[in-house]
Amino acid sequence: MVLLAAAVCTKAGKAIVSRQFVEMTRTRVEGLLAAFPKLMNTGKQHTFVETESVRYVYQPLEKLYMVLVTTKNSNILEDLETLRLFSRVIPEYCRVLEEGEISDHCFDLIFAFDEIVALGYRENVNLAQIRTFTEMDSHEEKVFRAVRETQEREAKAEMRRKAKELQQARRDADRSGKKSPGFSGGFGSTGSMSSSSNATIITDTLMEPEKPKASPVPARASGPSKALKLSARGKEVDDFVDKLKSEGQVIMPSSGKRPSEASKALPPPVNTESVHLRCEEKISLTCGRDGGLQNLEVLGMITLRVADDKNGRIRLTINNGDKKGVQLQTHPNVDKKMFTTDSVLGLKNPDKSFPLNNDVGVLKWRLQTTDDTLIPLTINCWPSESATGCDVNIEYELQEEALELNDVVISIPIPSGVGAPVIGDLDGEYRHDSRRNVLEWCLPVVDFNNKTGSLEFSMAGQPNDFFPVNVSFVSKGNYCDITVAKVSQVDGEVPVRFSSETSFLVDKYEIL
Repeated sequence: MVLLAAAVCTKAGKAIVSRQFVEMTRTRVEGLLAAFPKLMNTGKQHTFVETESVRYVYQPLEKLYMVLVTTKNSNILEDLETLRLFSRVIPEYCRVLEEGEISDHCFDLIFAFDEIVALGYRENVNLAQIRTFTEMDSHEEKVFRAVRETQEREAKAEMRRKAKELQQARRDADRSGKKSPGFSGGFGSTGSMSSSSNATIITDTLMEPEKPKASPVPARASGPSKALKLSARGKEVDDFVDKLKSEGQVIMPSSGKRPSEASKALPPPVNTESVHLRCEEKISLTCGRDGGLQNLEVLGMITLRVADDKNGRIRLTINNGDKKGVQLQTHPNVDKKMFTTDSVLGLKNPDKSFPLNNDVGVLKWRLQTTDDTLIPLTINCWPSESATGCDVNIEYELQEEALELNDVVISIPIPSGVGAPVIGDLDGEYRHDSRRNVLEWCLPVVDFNNKTGSLEFSMAGQPNDFFPVNVSFVSKGNYCDITVAKVSQVDGEVPVRFSSETSFLVDKYEIL
């Protein structure tokens, strides 16, 4: 078999994408394809036509044709088998078999064509191998990207820490009635102070930020220093982050975790008040593959952080709209009777203040149930055996319609050593991790407008190979509907400005 060219063309013979496997000019290729529709005989059922020099083997694709141009002495059976593989490749990259869609993915198709035929002869590959080859998955690239993202997060975290230290130093100076470091007096304003008290204030202000001197380090022998290299690397990271910011890139704040873990947590708020509240819930769910809920547990906590001693003596008004039957528990120092009667959190001794600059858990709650109706996101996985392996259908449905789930990842284990799965219908995106043998179904947002979706794929294996299915997501909503409505002073019930953040995270979510 000698394959001269493979092309997708219109019914009028216009070439949309064409790949030549031997030396041919563009004019000759366009001439061959332009002559192809004129040679077709609509009264016959053949899928090939011949001229004096070449043979056309073709297959209709709705309004288009997949055409192979071969020599006349090629094996027609091999030509037809190759044509079928070409025709199966095109829907892998083009959702709609139209001219515009083919043009948008022309390079993807050319790369796939090159995996099928080399120098006019067909390679011994199947559809799954073609997809694996064209993905060009690089472990080195992933490592490089992970290292760079880690460096960016570390640089951002260091920048935020330094900014907080400077801000705290200015607050302490203002609170004690002194001038902030770096703002004491104008240059050349006065040669000397008029009173000793002013001199004392400036001296104390300048001496306050001074830190104890480090003990002298003994001299080392000259030679290459790893410490110097690390310092230079840190400076390069700072310069790189500054360059990204100047180009308009948004640098996400660091969470101190690895990339895979950081993606499961929401970033902290940038602007916080002196009274900051954090409401965090974590869900642990285990469900059977037949749909029966084995265990659902939600643990929630409201954490208070006070940064200004003026707002130390405060009370929190709680809005409890939960109807799922949670169990509430207050901190031992909180007045439990006042919370039971008025839904207000305050200290037992109203003259005391909440600790400054410490995260204090003031209210906890727990929900544990086996009621199927309380599952926030149901997952149905149906593997069915076929002649070539398994056809797997997975669908999700959001039952808690008030929630908005972000970064939803449904991880399905797949057998190893059998190639990549062949994806059918798909809502969202997918990633195939061949090293971990996992197919990840990725959905940016699942909410009321996108409450259902499905994924279909086929590959070799047994039904038990595709369990357990794990789910991860983050949400800025609250599952148990427990929020802080108001913060007020103990004296006079004067309202206090406060900031808050709410997160709903996954501790464990699996379908066995």
